Amino acid sequence: MSYFCGKYPIIERKTLAKGIYSMLADAPELADEAQPGQFANIGVAGFTLRRPISLCEIDKENGTLRFVFEVRGKGTAELSRYVEGESLDILGPLGNGFRIPEGKKIIVVGGGIGTPPLLEIARRTTSLCTAILGFRDYSRIILKDEFEEYCAKTILCTDDGSVGVHGMVTTPLAEELKTGEYALVCACGPEPMLKAVIKTCEENGVPCQVSLEQRMGCGVGACVVCSCMTVRNGQEFYSRVCKDGPVFNAEEVKFGG
Repeated sequence: MSYFCGKYPIIERKTLAKGIYSMLADAPELADEAQPGQFANIGVAGFTLRRPISLCEIDKENGTLRFVFEVRGKGTAELSRYVEGESLDILGPLGNGFRIPEGKKIIVVGGGIGTPPLLEIARRTTSLCTAILGFRDYSRIILKDEFEEYCAKTILCTDDGSVGVHGMVTTPLAEELKTGEYALVCACGPEPMLKAVIKTCEENGVPCQVSLEQRMGCGVGACVVCSCMTVRNGQEFYSRVCKDGPVFNAEEVKFGG
């Protein structure tokens, strides 16, 4: 798969919640190659290292990529100040995305800022997709309207019970999986959530793919900053999240601790 490096104009910028931003870039050659679950490394003026940002929506027809990110440091804070008419310095699309079976019902499970990478799956599978999305509270909810537009069912969970299910995403996930209707679960979010989702899928005999977050350098597998332990055929070995992932089969992931 090819990737590109260049400057692409921002045609839309929005604030979705406190510290969370959406940017739409006109990038036709990237959009033509991109797949759900991949990411891009975005250069920010004044910073040496690029920032890895997941692809939220891929519109091949209009040639656009949508990025949704949270401010977590000086680099993403500077990136959040970019406005329409300016350009994003994008290297991408990078990594391996989700592998979605055709004509099968699936569930996407997102936690917080892990929700955006799942939206393109929902957009492509529509009535075959159920979304279970977890957030800390009402003020942190993002992309709710988009998931409700695309999915057959959207279930919200909040830690404080201010909206939807009070508690973890695994409660409605277990209920959905018990129906026996689903062929796959795709998840992205914090590590404790991913561990719980994987366990729930194992208990119900449903395959699961997870997208991992990891600090990255080059984004193309050369610097090995993003190495993580994985297991395949009973053997442990280090994989590079940027090149071998960020999406892995759940049974391959070996979390620390």
